[in-house]
Amino acid sequence: MRGRCRVVKLFRADTAYSGMTEVVPRLAEVEADVQGLVEAHMETLLGVRFLASEYGTGSVHGGRIDSLGLDENGSPVIVEYKRGTDAGVINQGLFYLAWLMDHRAEFEQLVRDRLGATAASQVLWSGPRLICIAGDFSRYDVHAVREHRRSIDLVRYRLFGSDLLGLETVASINGGLPVPRRARRLSVAQAAFDIQGAAMAELAATVDEVLLGLGDGVNRVERKQYRAYQRLRNFACMCPPRRSKLLVYLKVDPADVGLIPGFTRDVRELGHHGTGDLEVQLRTLRDVERAQDLFRASYAAA
Repeated sequence: MRGRCRVVKLFRADTAYSGMTEVVPRLAEVEADVQGLVEAHMETLLGVRFLASEYGTGSVHGGRIDSLGLDENGSPVIVEYKRGTDAGVINQGLFYLAWLMDHRAEFEQLVRDRLGATAASQVLWSGPRLICIAGDFSRYDVHAVREHRRSIDLVRYRLFGSDLLGLETVASINGGLPVPRRARRLSVAQAAFDIQGAAMAELAATVDEVLLGLGDGVNRVERKQYRAYQRLRNFACMCPPRRSKLLVYLKVDPADVGLIPGFTRDVRELGHHGTGDLEVQLRTLRDVERAQDLFRASYAAA
């Protein structure tokens, strides 16, 4: 039995006849077509910087990783592709993930060669990821990834016409054992308290709970300079509290937002920790309420 696939109908407006033509979804002719399309636009589609294609794992291991990359937070990423449904894609990916964890120096050298020494020095080995892209997944696949203590994303693809690609996240599992929401809230509050006191600790804990509660499959990635909230890609990055405010960066186009001085700011031309072009400045719990629509918009776009 296959996983339940949402019925998405896509139509193209026919301006010549003022009508609508349905664009019928289809699978790729061959697996390599999907791989080539994703690799050519990996950062846009997955938030992952492309490193290598068909990467050999040596004569002893005898494997070949479809794609290797580095995500926005510095986590190593393996991407495996299947044209249709293949129950072996997850186990194959986990096989390669185990190899990767045993060959960290080799991966870091690859990052150094492709992206430079700074990127190589910041590789985050606590959260390596596996992304499986296929025509479909079964309910057994979704259950299987929940049994593994690894970060795994199952992504369903569809091609529409000759120039449209659709990606749907079927399951997104964070590595490690799940932590109860209250325990997560307390740990985040304590970390913030150590930095800037009780008021900012409570504010940081509230934002953390709101972002984690936006939907299923939200993963939190800890970096020294920021905390990222991620679906397939980052949708929010929260920096450690300052004396009087908390900064959150969102994947929202500032041009689509009515910017409010002291609350929202366009940072496309400004350097900052984390990812996102819209800076939201939070000082009170009331500001968190004001930011809810922006949080949801960024989550939906990830």
